[in-house]
Amino acid sequence: MIRKFISRVFGRKTPGVAGEPAVIGVSKHGIRRDDISSGSRRTVETLQQQGYKAYVVGGAVRDLLAGIIPKDYDVATSATPEQVRQCFRRSRIIGRRFQIVHVLMGAETIEVTTFRGHHDEHSGSKAHTDNQGRVLRDNVFGSEREDAARRDFTVNALYFDPSSETIIDYHHGLADLKQKTLRMIGDPKTRYREDPVRMLRAVRLAAKLNLVIDPEASRPIREMASLVENIPPSRLFDEMLKLLTSGFAVKCVSQLRAEGLHHGLLPLLDVILDQPLGERFVMLALENTDRRVREGKPISPGFLFATLLWHEVLSKWESIKATGERAMPALFLAMDEVLDVQAEKLAITRRIAGDIKDIWALQPRFEQRSGKRPYGVLEQPRFRAGYDFLLLRAESGEVDGELEQWWTDFMNADGDARAAMLLPPKADETKKRRRRKRKPADGPAE
Repeated sequence: MIRKFISRVFGRKTPGVAGEPAVIGVSKHGIRRDDISSGSRRTVETLQQQGYKAYVVGGAVRDLLAGIIPKDYDVATSATPEQVRQCFRRSRIIGRRFQIVHVLMGAETIEVTTFRGHHDEHSGSKAHTDNQGRVLRDNVFGSEREDAARRDFTVNALYFDPSSETIIDYHHGLADLKQKTLRMIGDPKTRYREDPVRMLRAVRLAAKLNLVIDPEASRPIREMASLVENIPPSRLFDEMLKLLTSGFAVKCVSQLRAEGLHHGLLPLLDVILDQPLGERFVMLALENTDRRVREGKPISPGFLFATLLWHEVLSKWESIKATGERAMPALFLAMDEVLDVQAEKLAITRRIAGDIKDIWALQPRFEQRSGKRPYGVLEQPRFRAGYDFLLLRAESGEVDGELEQWWTDFMNADGDARAAMLLPPKADETKKRRRRKRKPADGPAE
């Protein structure tokens, strides 16, 4: 009843035509054409001038309605990828699973997709799926209505036309947003089989927009969580990165556990969430990341994943040292082993993996506070990230706060003060000089 009332307030249906979408005027939704980016506005206008339908769609419309500044803008159109390509000189067609066009507008990259259609006997097309029902390739084009039905959640099926400043709403998305409900379009089980990433996306959107996942959409998640293992590592990494850098990572991780999605998703979470010290360390890292996102400060994926995987590395490191291996070689073996395990689930890029290793490798070096070694640590390219990592370790109680304070003072001191802070070398740090054997003197020349 409430939903119908909100639908009447925030939209109107074309009279006399059954099943027509709600056409919502600017007086009801409040989004003006100047509220969207100039690049997305110009992209829509160009396509419309060429005789095609075109709208700003999905997350950008949803975020604007929720009072959030969109990170990027997507456009949906009746033009095929080839036709879109002909409209824009600076554009390129990409993708296999979903063929899309990237349109370059100044510094902006606008993602343009053609309206998607249904796979059925009438269209003569069948979706390319794996044996679990996940869609592998889908380039069947259709109508605007079919495109709306193909979207995942009702709050993502909103189409904004900047020329008329109206929102086209096929599935009561605006009403659901007002009711703080995340509702799936279609049968949730079928939609999750088509793309298991939708389960992760449900968690992220619910946390980001402070929505409650509709029971019909939430109920199948726990029993279908194993489908996440079927997601390609590169897609899973991208989705996890979005989730952890959304500004609501703490809520997302809590929701992952509540929905039963943490087991097997990231192997480290299975262990960390059951260890008080490890969980405190991770939560401090996620709170720090959320705070930086809200303040508009840059964040480092390498630093974030280094914190998530650190206690897994510590465990492996200790077990390898127990076999008699020296500390630093043992640490590098542990790092490689942990990252190799993660590579089976997440396609962590080589650059990010390099950053992660640099941060980890600095941690035992912070223990060395005598001689020239501290000066060498200061000169490391990733010193600042390693130092911030040390601060988190101290705050979580993993290391003594005195160590963190020493490095804070050493970093900010001048030359003489730094020299005075150096500690005497430990017994095991004193290197024994090896006597070099002298070559015998040459005998007298004959």
